[in-house]
Amino acid sequence: MKHFPAFPDAALLAAAVLLAACGETAKLPPEAGVGPTPQLPAPNKTLIPTVNIAPATGWTDTAGPTVPKGFTVTALARGLDHPRWVVPLPNGDLLVVESNKPPKPEDTGGGLTKKLRGMVMSRVMKRAGAEVPSANRITLLRDADGDGAAELRQVFMRGLMSPFGVALVGNELFIANADALVKVPYTAGQTSISAAPTKVTDLPAGINHHWTKNVIANREGTKLYVTVGSNSNIGENGLDAEEGRAAIWEVDVKSGEKRLFASGLRNPNGMAWEPETNALWTVVNERDEIGSDLVPDYLSSVKDGAFYGWPWSYYGKHVDARVTPQRPEMVAKAVVPDYALGSHVAALGLTFSHPRGMPAEFANGVFIGQHGSWNRKPLSGYKVVFVPFSGGRPSGPPVDFVTGFLSADEKAQGRPVGVALDNSGALLVADDVGNAVWRVARAK
Repeated sequence: MKHFPAFPDAALLAAAVLLAACGETAKLPPEAGVGPTPQLPAPNKTLIPTVNIAPATGWTDTAGPTVPKGFTVTALARGLDHPRWVVPLPNGDLLVVESNKPPKPEDTGGGLTKKLRGMVMSRVMKRAGAEVPSANRITLLRDADGDGAAELRQVFMRGLMSPFGVALVGNELFIANADALVKVPYTAGQTSISAAPTKVTDLPAGINHHWTKNVIANREGTKLYVTVGSNSNIGENGLDAEEGRAAIWEVDVKSGEKRLFASGLRNPNGMAWEPETNALWTVVNERDEIGSDLVPDYLSSVKDGAFYGWPWSYYGKHVDARVTPQRPEMVAKAVVPDYALGSHVAALGLTFSHPRGMPAEFANGVFIGQHGSWNRKPLSGYKVVFVPFSGGRPSGPPVDFVTGFLSADEKAQGRPVGVALDNSGALLVADDVGNAVWRVARAK
């Protein structure tokens, strides 16, 4: 067995940071990796991943993001604890999921390179504000007078396991924890729930390299769709650790029985139903560590039974030579995503627009929360964009809609995650670094 010299952690970290600082930079303009036919250059693999992330600073007490002319932005609530997801309820209340990753099991395997990578990533996530303990709760906000600031702020549920997605079906709330889909009874207007959650079905957990699990219901309220990200970047923890992951599951509401709906999706998060076609769409975070120009995160319709390539290929049949063993028969099945969003933007939130609250130029399309890059020079993401639709499909380039999360010196005042429309059609944005929920509405 090969043994590696025992370096002090400080020396390892210094070496790792030095190597990471020598990473490559993007050769293509950002728009090259956007649209239905993105440019995909040759991979550029480095020993230590390119590390470039906006350090988290948060907002001042009165500062906030920037929105287009004709809109106003208000803080529905500030001082939250790492808010990740927002779920409007039919009566106008808003559920805010305050959450972060669960504890990971100790990983004692791998050599010096893996240890260096691990130390770099821990330092990077702490710098980005992503290492805070999980609050494991859901908070209810109520803005009864509609002025854009919540008068009521109440702990709705606590003691959850790194929750993320929430879906209301009838008089039951379904919550996607990091390890299971659970449910509780709900009555309209209720401001807190004390009932113990009932498990609907287990969800793949373990290492939880990607821990977020989202859930939405179909229009009939008979099926739930649950996202499960991969346990690794490209299967480096072994494919046994990926069983049931990198996928969207379909769960029967009554029985809890589930089946794989779509697979090969490295890290799907936001999901929404396209209003004209009723097709399911999702945003997916693609793989890292093969260059600042690869691989574009994407927005795509999700076909029942389809395979989207991970880990063996990306953006259709582009083979990832790092993955072993190779599986050409799987690559041959890979479906090409519908629309690239740019490399490493970290697309998480997704919601379709509605003319009820938006002018014509923003009335038909999707809003996407881009959490922001760590593996790209220069930075990408850190904003909410709008992708116009026509005939049920993307019809033009993304338009910046909520910006200003990056300061002039590239510090992260905030980082957008979940997005949703409230009952008036205004856009709500969960900001997990700014610890706020923003409401963007048409100016009166």
